[in-house]
Order: sequence, then structure tokens, then C-alpha cells
Amino acid sequence: MDDLLEMLGFAQEIAWQAGRSTLGHFQCELSVDLKDDASPVTVADREAEQIMRRAIAARYPGHDVQGEEFGDDGRGSSHRWILDPIDGTRSFIHGVPLYSTLVGLEVEGEMAVGVAYFPGLDEMVAAAAGAGCRWNGRPARVSPVSRLAEALMVYTDAGEIAGARPGVWDRLQTATGLQRGFADAYGAFMVATGRAEIALDGIMKPWDCAALMPIVREAGGTFTDWSGVPTISAGNGLSTNGTLLEAVLQVLEG
Repeated sequence: MDDLLEMLGFAQEIAWQAGRSTLGHFQCELSVDLKDDASPVTVADREAEQIMRRAIAARYPGHDVQGEEFGDDGRGSSHRWILDPIDGTRSFIHGVPLYSTLVGLEVEGEMAVGVAYFPGLDEMVAAAAGAGCRWNGRPARVSPVSRLAEALMVYTDAGEIAGARPGVWDRLQTATGLQRGFADAYGAFMVATGRAEIALDGIMKPWDCAALMPIVREAGGTFTDWSGVPTISAGNGLSTNGTLLEAVLQVLEG
């Protein structure tokens, strides 16, 4: 546990350092490139990931690193750092402060550490397996809401959800009490801190959700795919307060 807490502290340090570096480009005139998948990338994304990679190489040279911008340098280590320098690049480009820097650590195939830092808000949520979840240093816990009709559902893109399964968006709107488009990792952050009960993403890559799984889990909730399987590799994501997981899965399945 001591080693894990040490790595949690390190993850917080590099998330903060990388996140702060993005503020030099935030709400400024910025050149935007498109990657092969048509998603945007900026100099801020690349600089932030390089900061984290250099720090990991210096502190844990034997560990693997996978990042959104510079790929996977996997050598078969038992420890893999999974990085998203700017989760919510579109929000970042448009000057919306809900973007984040994400750091996840996988140990022996299990997500063990997760940190999400929101530079535009100067807020951080961090967790390690068995050590709980903390929001700006104080304990974080999911909401106790037990009725879907009282739940706040947050989401990244309504079109992605509607296009994923016929009728799912209409069913979700009907079943839940309130819906708001708080995008990307900020939605899972709201679930982990008890301010929303459900967060849905129709399209997710491992670096989008690696940090979120331990954060939501250690706050007492669940992070799964749309079938209820705890994974970061399914291509979609569902965060819940745990109590409402089965009810949400029933709505998703129709």
C-alpha cells in the first residue's frame, strides 16, 4: 500500500504540472491540427504529455507508458501509466474550463490509481485502490440517490448516445430526472463527488477512462461499459453511483 500511495502522490504531481502548462495556451489564439481520426490536437496537448512522460522516465524508468498523443512504449512491465494530457480538447479549444489532465496507473492489469486535474478550475480528484477517493484533499463520495427518476444524468455528446442504440436517448431522457451536458471526464468527476448519479460516454479510448475507473470506484460508485463490465477497453463508458447501475443498464438495453 505504501508504494501505491507513493505513486498516487507522484500521479498528482505530474497531473498538476502538466495541467498547469496548458493554461499558457488556454483562452488564447491557438493553432489546431487534426489527427487521423479527425480529433483535434494542439501544442498544449503535446507539451503536457511530454512533461508527464519525462517525469515518469526519471522516476520509474522501468514502467510502461501509454499516452494519447505519443502512443504506447510498452515493454511488458507490470506497471503502465495511461495518460490523457487534455481530456476534452474541443472544450479546451473553445475556452471551456471543464477539460482535464488525466493520469491512470495500471498494475498487473488492474487500474490501481487515478487522478483527474481540472486546470481551468484548479480542482483535483484522486484515488488509489483501497485508499478511497479525495476531492481537493477531502473525502469524496457518490450520491445516495436510489430512484432513477430523481437522478441527474450527465453526458458528453447526445448524438453519440442516440446513434449508439436505437431509442436509447429517448429512453434515458424519460427515465432520468434531469440531463445536462457536462462533458468528458468532468461528468465522471461529478458522479464521484456526489453531484450527479450517472455519466455516459458513447465513445471512449483507454486514456479517456483509465483514471476514471479507480476514481469512481473508490468513491463508492461503478465505472463500466454499457453492458456493466468493468473495463477501459470497450469503447464506451458508464459511471454511476452504484445504486442505480442495474436500472441504467436496463434502460440502455431497452
